[in-house]
Amino acid sequence: MTTTDHEAVTIDTSDLDQWVGKSMGGGQLKEPITVNDIRRWVQGMQYPNPLHYDEERATLSPFGQIVAPQSFMVNCDIGHGSMPSVFGKIPGTHMIFGGDEWWFYGPRVFPGDQITIDRRHLDYRVAETRFAGPTVFGRGDSVHRNQRGDVISKQRSTSVRYLAAEARHRGFFGKAAPRPVWTADRLAALAEQRRAWIRSGRDGASPSWHEVEVGLSLPTCPIGPHTVQTFATEWRAFISVVWGATRDLWADFSGLDGGWLPEMSRDEEAAKEDPSLGDGMYAGASRGHVDANAAELIGLPRGYGYGASMGAWTLNYAAFWAGDRGWVRHSNVQYRFPPFEGDVSLLDGRVVDKRIDETLGAALAVIDFTMTNQDGAVLAQGVVEVELPT
Repeated sequence: MTTTDHEAVTIDTSDLDQWVGKSMGGGQLKEPITVNDIRRWVQGMQYPNPLHYDEERATLSPFGQIVAPQSFMVNCDIGHGSMPSVFGKIPGTHMIFGGDEWWFYGPRVFPGDQITIDRRHLDYRVAETRFAGPTVFGRGDSVHRNQRGDVISKQRSTSVRYLAAEARHRGFFGKAAPRPVWTADRLAALAEQRRAWIRSGRDGASPSWHEVEVGLSLPTCPIGPHTVQTFATEWRAFISVVWGATRDLWADFSGLDGGWLPEMSRDEEAAKEDPSLGDGMYAGASRGHVDANAAELIGLPRGYGYGASMGAWTLNYAAFWAGDRGWVRHSNVQYRFPPFEGDVSLLDGRVVDKRIDETLGAALAVIDFTMTNQDGAVLAQGVVEVELPT
């Protein structure tokens, strides 16, 4: 039974067990991917790799045309891959991303491909957190296929579901995340650091597996300072938020009733007349990313970044270093702390191992990945395995 008694807070998971291990339906994109879908995605994710938006550069690549980045699979799903991890009702809760694990199987995504998703709820566990007390960590799998039935990738997402009232009471992030002050000199240094990162991989050259040494540090990639404008631009990069872009195959599936706060829920019936009421950012669970009042309602001090974007930044960072002939095979990254409005996210990696994977027939570099903010707080951390040419 859920209660807001701060001496003994509990969370009601009685509705969750019936969904464990079950396959789900869900929304699908109606139309094939377009080249501007890809361009809009890398623009929103602040990923200036010309392979994904400049036809002249892409023509000179091994692909001969603009190709989607591996992170684009986040953009092909409804709910950014989180949907199969959050089934079942927990009254009074909100959800944020807790991490993603990805496997990539080989097929690239090109303009004209039609992507479909199969989903399954995997499991959940309850753990105590400083942020909100008893918290549910749910996991779910999304498998992505093209029109030929080829499996492109699998995403295993972790959702973090918590009692909003308890998070407000504790005020954890409000104490830990003061708004930074950016002077002109600090911004200029940040811009120079970003230019250096862009120049490090803009030509698409791939490092040789034989020449890469364990201990190598990848160039730092700064993203930010984050603003309401950048958060809104990220949201608008997602195909699924475009009016009429998806086909709803959930039918009357009751597992979608998550027990969300009324203030953070969509009005699906009203959205049939005015689609903005089902948008998610104007009205719905994503309001808190761009609306300080909504953020405070769910226990956060101000606008904050998307877990989906953090996952995309991770994949883009590794792929940029790997170059045109490289390939992210697997990643497993936990999201520990959201980037808030005014923060900068700093992406870093270090090669900690090299191996030949006999099963894949691939030469892999193992990267220890971290994402921190300007104060050194760890936002995300994990391992990314990258295939390199030999």
